[in-house]
Amino acid sequence: MPLPHRRGARRRRLREAVLGASPEPGAGLPENAARPLGALSGTILDASPHLLVLNADGAELRLAMSGDTTVWHGGRGGPAALRPGREAIVRPKAGGPGIDRIWVDADRVAGTLLACGRDAWEVDMGPHRGRAHVAIPPHALQQVLVRHPRLEPGYLVDVICVRSPGGPQAVRPGTSQPGYRADDLAGPEAAEPAPAVLRGTATWFARPPVPRGAAYPAVDPEGDGGGCAGAPSGCVAFPFLSIGSEITVHNECSGRAGRVPVVECGCAAARFCDRCVECGASPRGRIVELTPETFVGLGGDLEAGCFNVLARPDVPAVGSGGAGEGPSW
Repeated sequence: MPLPHRRGARRRRLREAVLGASPEPGAGLPENAARPLGALSGTILDASPHLLVLNADGAELRLAMSGDTTVWHGGRGGPAALRPGREAIVRPKAGGPGIDRIWVDADRVAGTLLACGRDAWEVDMGPHRGRAHVAIPPHALQQVLVRHPRLEPGYLVDVICVRSPGGPQAVRPGTSQPGYRADDLAGPEAAEPAPAVLRGTATWFARPPVPRGAAYPAVDPEGDGGGCAGAPSGCVAFPFLSIGSEITVHNECSGRAGRVPVVECGCAAARFCDRCVECGASPRGRIVELTPETFVGLGGDLEAGCFNVLARPDVPAVGSGGAGEGPSW
């Protein structure tokens, strides 16, 4: 089977041949929106107080650090967390050389709780991501319980983790827990039209198939669209997209925006009818799950878990009055 990003690129070329080329990279962005930062990821080869060396897809990158560079490794970190062999997500400084922030071995588990013990959970993350066994250290459990009071099978959970040889270890809640069971989500009315611009929450997901991209909750399950036939409709009226479509994503908290390809069906995200409160309360519903590089490049902090988002799916208009002709930002 072709790799998802290769299949997506082929689908974009076929769509452009039939419906015309996609807009230029700057088209459709909110007025005065800042561009994404050039976030990077790779395996740590070496580190000193002033230099980080990464292996990024076989290329060696040497990145300058300073006393202002902050390191996250399950909480407050420091140069000692930059050990060879660990995975790092790096965000450069805005408007200048050097590194702003580094996240080391960041992971995340979000889905339906299958089993809950005193120090570990079993979580169903959806058909694309399988199941995860999550260790819950006592110090993390107290933080998680504040925002996840219903630790019972059938309820949704979302925790920020760090990778370890034994699997992900929870360090804090990703968002607040929805108050309903995973199978009790009430979807939008069947006749409710999908808006041209979607508002809600953007989160991030681990183990991405490509460095940059998004999981979208309404990937068309028919034909070669790439979606899940059993995915819930979610609590937002979404237009259907296919793998390889693009979405303009605007972080309302940082003001950064960019076009992001759809690389996966966001089956798990569709079950979360929650809000982000990073810069005021967002409308309910997870609109996109971003890969870590994309999330960080748009100004998000991985440990925060979310940001308030405006998103405009790239739905080509066919003739006048087509689905893609929505208001500009």
